[in-house]
Amino acid sequence: MRSYVIVAVLTACLMLLAPGPVFAAERGPVTNLPLPRFVSMKASEGYARRGPSSTHRIDWVFKRRHMPLQIVAEYGHWRRVQDREGAGGWMHYSLLSGNRTVVVTQPEVVLYRRPSPDAAMSARLQAGVVAWLNECAEGWCRLEVEGADGWAPIPALWGVAPDETRD
Repeated sequence: MRSYVIVAVLTACLMLLAPGPVFAAERGPVTNLPLPRFVSMKASEGYARRGPSSTHRIDWVFKRRHMPLQIVAEYGHWRRVQDREGAGGWMHYSLLSGNRTVVVTQPEVVLYRRPSPDAAMSARLQAGVVAWLNECAEGWCRLEVEGADGWAPIPALWGVAPDETRD
């Protein structure tokens, strides 16, 4: 009996000293897609509610089509979303799109023809501009907005993970 107690104490001590467990990325219980993840507004207006049903109070109204949002939870046909400032709530999935966009967060961002600050400039974007997200690699993403196309550094954007890679 005493040896079981010693083994249990030693195991507990080792668990405290060992690095934390490595968890797989959290998955949504409804879609089995990663959480959190980015999406965009499909509709030109969408209600963010206090809870996951149409009977819950509206806390926020998003009024910009294609604005990037981050899904942080799922429940049935409802997705808990946040914008870049943390505002949000529960939205019906039909108001959201898997087509990815980003919003420019710096006062001005240069789009380059290649993913390098030494490349030729193709456009300048101001803070708040929403652009379509294409591929991303090594800290850069290719964007498209109103006929302009080019590469921007990820830290200047919201709607893409800092280390995200997309083909």
